[in-house]
Amino acid sequence: MAQKFANGRWVQEGFLDNRVDGTIVGRIVFAVVGPVDVYLRGNFKADIAGQVIQFRNRRFEDEDLAGQIIGDMENPQIGDVNLISFDPHPNLMPHPYIEWFSTRKNHYRIELEPADAWIVPPSELGEIDLASRTIREVLAGRVTERPTKEPTDWV
Repeated sequence: MAQKFANGRWVQEGFLDNRVDGTIVGRIVFAVVGPVDVYLRGNFKADIAGQVIQFRNRRFEDEDLAGQIIGDMENPQIGDVNLISFDPHPNLMPHPYIEWFSTRKNHYRIELEPADAWIVPPSELGEIDLASRTIREVLAGRVTERPTKEPTDWV
C-alpha cells in the first residue's frame, strides 16, 4: 500500500526538477521529518516534462503522529518515478500528483490541490538551481542502487 502522508496533510512544501532527461531531483519538506532530498530515475509526464515544479500545501499539518508513521522513511529518497503530473488521469479533475517507489520498494504518493503547485518560471529558478545541482552531485553515485532484497530464512 502507498504511503499517502495522511492524504497529503504531512507534506508542507518542496520542488522537483526534471530539466535533466531521465532524472528528477528535488527536496520535499514533511511534518516532523523536515526536508528530504529526492533523486528519482524517470521523467515527469508530458504535461510538465522538462520543467521545475514547486508546491506549498495549504492543508499542511505538523502532527506528532507523522513522526510515528513516516519518521523512519528513507532520507534521502532514491528510487524510480511511477507518475508525476498535473493531469494524472483523464477521468479525474487535473491536480498535482507525485508517485514513486524507493530503492527499498516503499511506495509513496502525494496528491495536492490544483492551486498548491505550479511550474517555476525561469526568472525564479536561482535558488532552486543551486539546490538541484547540489542534490544531483551528492546523490548521483547512489542512484545505481537497486531495490534491496529483504533477508530471508529460506534455504
